[in-house]
This record gives sequence, structure tokens and C-alpha cells, in this order.
Amino acid sequence: MPNAQIPVLKEDKPKRKASKRIIWILLLLFIVILSVLFFRSTMSQVTEVHFKGNTFTTRDELLKASGLQVGSQFFGVSPSKVESSLLKVKSIQKAMVDKQFPGVINVTIEEYPTVAYELAAEGDLQAILSSGATVSVNNTGIAVEKPILTKWNASDPNKAALCKVLGQIPNELTSDISEIIPSPTESFPDRIKLYTRSRFEVITAISLLKDKVEYLNQVIETEEPGIITMLEADSYVPFEPSGEENGDQNATTHE
Repeated sequence: MPNAQIPVLKEDKPKRKASKRIIWILLLLFIVILSVLFFRSTMSQVTEVHFKGNTFTTRDELLKASGLQVGSQFFGVSPSKVESSLLKVKSIQKAMVDKQFPGVINVTIEEYPTVAYELAAEGDLQAILSSGATVSVNNTGIAVEKPILTKWNASDPNKAALCKVLGQIPNELTSDISEIIPSPTESFPDRIKLYTRSRFEVITAISLLKDKVEYLNQVIETEEPGIITMLEADSYVPFEPSGEENGDQNATTHE
């Protein structure tokens, strides 16, 4: 009798493929369930929002401007979009958003520097920033060494130009200036008058102030109160003492 050959069993490939497919489906389903649970948990949400460096804007105002809110999706917050939104606030010069997982957003604000103050029509004190913007202030936002702008028209372009120039001058060079008023002439449409805490009266122009301010401080430090002119040429004339008529003889000029 011929040897009977035992047939070789073949692997059931379709069953093995089906089992692998089921494993992948279950794994995918598990990942989906975990993702749903994660995004519904507090770990995927904004839990804290911190602002640093703001003086003229409140936390509520910054939250509204930025669109940030506790409970929103942490991964849905775009730092660049938040920064762009905050730059629309007139007092903000720069904004930097730092996201820290899980749930913490830190926002650092850099505001335009205060260069002067002004009394509003209602009598409220307002800060004028180097950008020319005007914002209301509270007691914590007042820098007493800044000058007061008076008799300025809100639409006067020279007012914005003055604020820009003041922002470019170091504080120590303007700390003695107490008041600035417009005083235009045909020759100098941007002419201004300054009054100092040390009782000097100064005549100059906005376009010349940055270059002339060092001379102003030199005279204030070395001379008695008087009138300082800083236009095409610089000059100083002390105030005449009562009964004295030879004050012109004491005038000094600096080219």
C-alpha cells in the first residue's frame, strides 16, 4: 500500500488579517475615546490667565481685547493672534504671550511711556503717551515729574509731534519741566513755551527741543531764573529784580 501523505495544513490568512484589523480598530477607538475624555477635561482648558506690566488697562479690559477666557481650549489659543489683538489697545506698545501646559497663559504687556499729563474738560487727569494717545489715569499711574500740557487743541498735529519728541528725551532731562503750552509764530509754527519747576520760562520749537534740551539743563543748573530762548540761537536773560533796569546787560547768548 503506497505511503499515505498527510496533507500540510495551510495557515488561515484571512482570519489572521481579520484579527489584526479588529485590533487596529479597537486601538483607534481607544485613542478616540481618550482624546474625547482629554479635551473634555480641565487639562485641555485654559485654567489661569496672568497679565503683567499693564498700568492703564484693567484685567477685564485686557481679557476682552485679547479674547482670552478661563475654560476655553488651551490648544486653540494662538499667541500671535492674541498679541495682534492686544496691540489694538491704544496704550499697548508690545505684547508677548507665553503658554505653559497645562492651562496657564502668561501675557507680558509693554505700554507706551507717559510723557505728559493733561486735564480733561471734565477735570479728570489724563496721561499722554509717547504715541500721542490719551488715557485716563488712577493714582498708581501718575508720574509727578512729567509736564502738564495746557491750551492744546486735541486735533493739533503739533501735539502728537511734541509727545513723540518727549518720548525720545531721557526723563532726567525733562523732569524739571512743569508745563508746556503752544506759542506758534509764522517763522516757527511749532513754537512752544515751557515753564520749569525751577522758575524758568523757555521759548523753543518742537522740532528743536530734542537737540536743545541739554543747553536748557546747563542754564538751569548754573544760572538764576530767567527767560531761555532756544531757536536759531540760544540765549538766556535773567528776570529783572524789582527796580532794576539794566537787565539786558546781563543777557548771555549761545550759538
